[in-house]
Amino acid sequence: MNILIHPTYFPNVAHFAAIVNTEKLTFEYEDNFLKQTYRNRTYIYAANGKLLLNIPVIHSQKNRQKYKDVKISQETSWQNHHWKSLLSAYSTSPFFEYYKDELVYLFNVKTNYLLDFNLKCFVAICDCLQIDINYSKTNDYQKIVHNTIDFRYLVNAKIEEPQFEPYAQVFDDKHGFINNLSILDLLFNEGPNALSYLESQTISHI
Repeated sequence: MNILIHPTYFPNVAHFAAIVNTEKLTFEYEDNFLKQTYRNRTYIYAANGKLLLNIPVIHSQKNRQKYKDVKISQETSWQNHHWKSLLSAYSTSPFFEYYKDELVYLFNVKTNYLLDFNLKCFVAICDCLQIDINYSKTNDYQKIVHNTIDFRYLVNAKIEEPQFEPYAQVFDDKHGFINNLSILDLLFNEGPNALSYLESQTISHI
């Protein structure tokens, strides 16, 4: 199976379920940046429930701006805020201590472009999962692709999300299971079992 998908900020379970079950991965590099997508946001499970972590970006004055050209705004201490949110949410999870040193550097080094940062996050998660995934990138934008499963729709944060098997979460005694959160939620709660969980999930494509 060959898939085409967007690089996103700490991809959610749906993204990684598609990625780990593919033979060939292609990332979309040539699309336009759109608001209200997972390109610059991810959701985690905090004490009060589902929590949005959003990367601030510099919006172009033009009508359209390519995703690969979008710069991260450094006017706020967003990295510090995101890391503190992760500490608060997952410090008591079974595997946070095990993985934190492999991830904390992402929140200490500034990256200019959103796409570059998302790729760093992707590589870091692959290292945590101990998987070696090679990917290619698009050279031009094609609305319809052939001989490839198009998972680009998963970038839309407003679509009806795929439903996955529940796993133990830190605050599930308060709010129950929250579906399709950031891969970080699965990783911190399931640790080495995260990969087998992802491989066992099925995801439909449009």
